[in-house]
Amino acid sequence: MWDYRYLSRIDYRTVPLILALMWISVMVISSMTGNESDAFLTHSAKIQIQWFMIGWAVYFFFVGMDYRKLRSWSWVLYGIILVLLVGLFFTTPIQNVHRWYRVPFLGREFQPSEYAKLIVVMVLSYFLEAKGRQVGSWRTAFQALGIVLVPFVLILKQPDLGTALVLFPIALVLFYLAGIQKKVVVVMTVLGAAAFLFVGLMFTGVLSHEELKPYATKFLKEYQYERLNPHTYHQKAAQTAIGLGGLTGSGWHKSEFSGREWLPAAHTDSVFAAYAEEFGLIGVFLMLLFFFGLIYFSFQVTAGAKDTFGRLLSAGITVYLAMHIIVNIGMMCGFLPITGVPLILVTFGGSSVVSTMMALGILQSIYSRRYMF
Repeated sequence: MWDYRYLSRIDYRTVPLILALMWISVMVISSMTGNESDAFLTHSAKIQIQWFMIGWAVYFFFVGMDYRKLRSWSWVLYGIILVLLVGLFFTTPIQNVHRWYRVPFLGREFQPSEYAKLIVVMVLSYFLEAKGRQVGSWRTAFQALGIVLVPFVLILKQPDLGTALVLFPIALVLFYLAGIQKKVVVVMTVLGAAAFLFVGLMFTGVLSHEELKPYATKFLKEYQYERLNPHTYHQKAAQTAIGLGGLTGSGWHKSEFSGREWLPAAHTDSVFAAYAEEFGLIGVFLMLLFFFGLIYFSFQVTAGAKDTFGRLLSAGITVYLAMHIIVNIGMMCGFLPITGVPLILVTFGGSSVVSTMMALGILQSIYSRRYMF
């Protein structure tokens, strides 16, 4: 099942990109959780490095494992993750939401929704491949929608709007590539574009949040609509931090805004804004270059996959990674509501790191076996 020989066949161009993003993560976390008199390795930075080490172990495990074995595990993992998502509602909420399990004796939290996105990609890829010529039927379309909707609703109820919405583009891309009923793809595309346009117009000031409130609250609860408020303190603080960065930034450990804790969640949700303040436009350009390379090489895995399962699986994983980057940066720049979507490999947090490294390991498993038939 596991073959170490495939470790030598991975795309080594991705390794320095991953390491560079991890280094950025530790730099920002160290700066945001300490002060100039602290050592570089603050408590939070040490924890993040520990998660990175676990992440690399998971990465190499999945590289050596034949990705095709995931077919037989996909439905089992899907059932387990649904149980975990339901079980969250019977636990004590953390920060007033049902997103994490507390792991006894370790003092850590476990977030099932981070793994749910990856497992949905696995099971949907296997399901669509297994349908073969029947993939274009209406029955297959409704069954595939059901696979996505169940975890989508459970995650939305936590509430975790951002994580739930990441599932939408994943499903859309997989439906399109698999050749599912065209009308379903068209309807999903129109709905997604309309929602994106509506949010974009609201966050750019073309549509007034307050003027729309009386109409929107007729079918949305007020707290749900308030998630679309572009004038929250968090939104303004993130844009302020990015603006203060200028061209070259204030310098590491020298931020006057983020470093004084005026930016909420500076080492978690707002890590991009904190990084932008300290390293400026030049630093942001380098980070985006690293992300671009990672996504570009991931799409190359899709182009070289030799079976339908590998093609769908790699495409779904690539979209999963890309959406985290787009949504998180969009939130910080004021184009999207802040919903807690982590910036992969940079945001502080174990579940995000491990699930991302698992996804990257699966991609390399597909890449290293691209010449197998």
